[in-house]
Amino acid sequence: MRSEILATVTTLVTELIDRGLVREAGSVPTGGRGRPRRLLGLVPERVVVLAAQVSLESVHVMAADFRGRVLHRESAPHRAPYGDPRALAAVIGCVVRSAEAAVRDAAPDAHLAQLAVAMAGPVVGTSQLVAAAIDFGWRSTDLRALVTAELPLLECPVDVVNDANMAALAEYHALEAAGVEHPDTVAYIKADTGVGGGLLVNGRVHSGSHGMAGEIGHLPIALDGPHCRCGTRGCLATYIGPEPLIHAAGLDHVAATEGGEAALAELDRRLRAADPAAIAALGAAGHALGAAVLGVSGVTDAGEIILGGYLATWASWLRPGLDARLAGRRALAPDMQPAITFGVLGAEATLRGAFQTCRDALLDDPTGVPALPQAPVTVPSP
Repeated sequence: MRSEILATVTTLVTELIDRGLVREAGSVPTGGRGRPRRLLGLVPERVVVLAAQVSLESVHVMAADFRGRVLHRESAPHRAPYGDPRALAAVIGCVVRSAEAAVRDAAPDAHLAQLAVAMAGPVVGTSQLVAAAIDFGWRSTDLRALVTAELPLLECPVDVVNDANMAALAEYHALEAAGVEHPDTVAYIKADTGVGGGLLVNGRVHSGSHGMAGEIGHLPIALDGPHCRCGTRGCLATYIGPEPLIHAAGLDHVAATEGGEAALAELDRRLRAADPAAIAALGAAGHALGAAVLGVSGVTDAGEIILGGYLATWASWLRPGLDARLAGRRALAPDMQPAITFGVLGAEATLRGAFQTCRDALLDDPTGVPALPQAPVTVPSP
C-alpha cells in the first residue's frame, strides 16, 4: 500500500512539474537510509488570473499571479445606458484586452488561466445567467456570452460571478487571517454598487436554489416604504443604497453634475467634517440596517454578520442607529445574537474574492494548465 501511495504522489508531482506549477528546490537528507527527500516550490508566475468588477459607473480589472502579486490594474468608465448589457460588455472587453496585453508584456511565458467577471445581481448555477441586475435595468442576461463575443482571441475560460459573494469570501478569509474565529454560518451585507450580500456555511458560499441566497438588498423592511425597482416597497436598498443616501444627505446636485461616485466621496468628506445632514442620513441608514440584520439572523441563525463596502468605511456613523435597532433583541436573548464585524478590504474585496475563487478552482484541477514545451533533444553526430 505504501509503495502504491508513493507511486501516486510521484506521478502527481511529476505532472505538476511538467505543467510548470512547481519546481524542484533542492533536497534534504532523510537522516537514515534511502534517497534524500526532494524539496518542491510553487512557481507563482506560471499562472495569471484576470478579475473584473462592474460598479455603477466603472469597470475595474486586476491581473495577478498565483501568489496574488498584482501585475496590472486598470479602471474605465462604462457610461452604459440603463437596460443595455451589450454596451457594458463592450467596455469589459476593451479593459480586459488592455489587461491581457499588459500581462503578455510583463510575463510572456505565463499561462492565462481564467477571467472572472463580478457582477451585481444573482448569478444562476452553471448557466451563469445574471437573473436580474436591478441597478442596471437588466432581466435574465447571458453576460458571459456577451463578454466572450467581445474577446474572440482570449485563450481562457470566462466566468460570471456575483460580486457580493466574491467580497464575502475575501472578507471572511481576511478577517480569519487577522485572528477572527468565524462560526459555521456567516452572513455578509455590503453597500457600494447597490446593496448586496452573501451567505457562507463552513467557509463556502451557499447560493440557494436560484442564486438568491444572501441577496439582502431586496429584503423588504417596511410594508409602506419607498417603491423599489425590483417591484416591491420598502427594500433595504431603498434606505441604505447609494442613491437614497446621497439624496438624504442633500447631495443630489453633486450626483447630477459629477456622478454617483463623486457624490459618495463628498458624503464621506462631509461625514468627517461633522455635517449634520450627512450624520443624520447615516443614522437613519443604521436603523434600517439593524432591521435587516434582525431579519437575516432570524432566518439563517448566522453567528456573525460581516458588513462591507461603505458600511464598513462608515461604521462609526452607522453604529448608533444599528445598535439602537438591535438593543431590544440583545437584551432579551444576548447569547443568541450574531456578532457584528466590519470588513477590512474596502474596495479591494470583490476583485480579491474573484481572484481567490479562480485560484482555488485551479488548485482543485490543475490539468487546465498546459504542459511546458519540452526542450529539443540534441543527438550527437557519430
